[in-house]
This record gives sequence, structure tokens and C-alpha cells, in this order.
Amino acid sequence: MADDAGETPNPSVELTTNGVGPWRGDHPEDRRYDPELLANGDSRNVVDRYRYWRMEAIVADLDESRHPFQVAIENWQHDMNIGSIVRSANAFGADTVHIIGRKRWNKRGAMVTDRYQHVHYHPDVASFASWAEEASLPVIAIDNVPGSVIIETYRFPAACILLFGQEGPGLSAEAIAAAEAIVEISQFGSTRSLNASAAAAVAMHSWVLQHASF
Repeated sequence: MADDAGETPNPSVELTTNGVGPWRGDHPEDRRYDPELLANGDSRNVVDRYRYWRMEAIVADLDESRHPFQVAIENWQHDMNIGSIVRSANAFGADTVHIIGRKRWNKRGAMVTDRYQHVHYHPDVASFASWAEEASLPVIAIDNVPGSVIIETYRFPAACILLFGQEGPGLSAEAIAAAEAIVEISQFGSTRSLNASAAAAVAMHSWVLQHASF
């Protein structure tokens, strides 16, 4: 049904931190849309393209365009950075996130993006490394340890797993041993290391610059 100007009705455009209000005009019949969200508004942290969509529909659509890189995170200390790394993995279109160690992790920083992300759990590095080998996915460790190469000169494989460690101690010796390459982010200040979630975002974006289509 057209509005007074003869145009097809559009969703509400209240661009606030609370999302958008109820759909204006007749509700679409597309099954991707959630009737409750159409009626009450959508306050979720999703891009405009997915406003009012069912969660399952969003996941299915993302599955059509996820990038071939994956992300793995060691989880031995219940690091609060894990949630932020998961959020970045979603933002950069990572195929899957792997949690190594504790299955329970602090999800606050993920801002519920884990609902739209495939997440696999591995009890230890050995089981993760075995999975990666069977999947023919090289593991690229991100850490500033001896033997690493700077990220600005490294060419990431298109299909790979970026492996991140805990805030502070970084990657375990077992994780380093399981990696095909170790990549570090160049730094120019006095601090020894970047925040783990910041380093993860830099590494993922470096992959995007090399392989993503724009």
C-alpha cells in the first residue's frame, strides 16, 4: 500500500541507540521478518539491512557470504576480551569462532553477536589442532614472540584460522607449536603489547584488506 506521496512505505527511521520503532504501513509478508519486531520495533545491534528480521534468517543470510577465515581464542583465564573478539569476528564476517579451553566465557563484550556467529568448542589445544588439520586449515598465531613476522609484510592464506591468546600471557606454548606461522603487529610506543581484542581486530582487518571483495 502506497503512502500519500505514492511511495512504498518504509520502516521507521528513528536512528537512535535504541534502534527503530514499529514498522510503518502494512507489514511485509516475507518470512524473514519477525512479526513481533515489526509490531514493537527493533532495538537490536544489527545493521539496517537486518532490521526486523528473525535471528534465524539473519544467520542464514550471513552464511551465504561469510569469509573463509576463522578465529580461535584460548580461554584459560575467563578473559573478558573474548566477547569483544567474537564481536569483531562477526563484524568482519569470520566463518566460525573456536573457543579453546573453558566452554564458559564472558559474553558481555560480544553484545549478543555470538547469536549470529557459528561457535565451536575444543577442550584443549591438541583437539583444536587436530580439527584444524582435518579441515586443512592452517593456523596463524597472532603474538609478539621470537620467530614472529610483522603483519605488514605477511600474506595471509585465504582460508585459515587466526589464533589469539589471553590478555597478558598471550598464547600458550602449545598453541604456538600448533601454528604454521606467527604474526605480530608492529608497535611504535612504549607498551609491550596491544590489548588482546584490539590486536584481534587489527589482524582480522588485515585479512580483509588482502582478500575481501568490496
